[in-house]
Amino acid sequence: MVVYILRRMVSTMAVMAMVGIFVFLLLRLAPGDPAAIIAGDAATPQMIAGIREQLGLDDPLPVQFVHWALSILSGDFGISIFAGRPVLDLISQRLEPTVALSVLTMIVSVTIGVSFGILAAWRAGGLVDRILTAFATLGFSVPVFVVGFFLIYLCAIRTHWLPVQGYVPIDHDFGLWLVHLILPTVTLSIPYIAFIARIARASMLEVLSEDYMRTAAAKGASSYAMLFHHALKNAGVPILTVIGLSFAGLIGGVVITETVFNIPGVGRLVVDAINNRDYPIIQGVLILVSGLYVLINLAVDLSYTLVDPRIRY
Repeated sequence: MVVYILRRMVSTMAVMAMVGIFVFLLLRLAPGDPAAIIAGDAATPQMIAGIREQLGLDDPLPVQFVHWALSILSGDFGISIFAGRPVLDLISQRLEPTVALSVLTMIVSVTIGVSFGILAAWRAGGLVDRILTAFATLGFSVPVFVVGFFLIYLCAIRTHWLPVQGYVPIDHDFGLWLVHLILPTVTLSIPYIAFIARIARASMLEVLSEDYMRTAAAKGASSYAMLFHHALKNAGVPILTVIGLSFAGLIGGVVITETVFNIPGVGRLVVDAINNRDYPIIQGVLILVSGLYVLINLAVDLSYTLVDPRIRY
């Protein structure tokens, strides 16, 4: 196990190096000049040239990359071009809403998605299975922003049940914190519930058709024991895989959801940085998200041994 983890850490560093090169070149070679944006519409060529020199944008790309990479390795993600503050400070200020939304989304998605998948597999071919399968297909097909606008219209504009936008820190008022996150969490959870439910159903059906499951039923095992003690554990590897991929892929949905519900999280920070061509913020967020993605994949791989003792690294 230790050797496997060391190998994965080495491959992780190689992947992060490739990600760093890709992110750096993607932003530098994209159309648009951040110096011109900072200077404004009335800027003279001399003002733009001065800003470019101040930001180091006139240096050759290899020199810019080396300076940037050394700063990243030392924990310095740079200074925001427009805010004039350290990137890590800006990200940390926006981290709480994003983490809260992501964690609540995964709790809801995993709980409901796995439950739906088990129930659909248990009643395979029946009315419950058809209803849950139709929900999963619809939930996976409808874009997140469409679901968000529909819930805003239904729950905020028409009925005034829930607030439509904003965020309240958890240490200020837990009740308001939870109320403000209900609509965004439901919006972001629906596609992941559908995705997890479909995989859970397929995995459970495959396990339930095995000979040892029929043997357990012949010996008088209860439905609860068959579903949760035998079937779910043996179907756990695909389910854990899709949960890990869903958690790692939340950033795309979070960006859209935070924009729709006006939540001041990391997603909104990225959108604002892209509009302003703020290189340091975009690069810092992408590097952190990429590192988180790789670590989640490693954690998922290691968790396989918990549900299937036959897996050894």
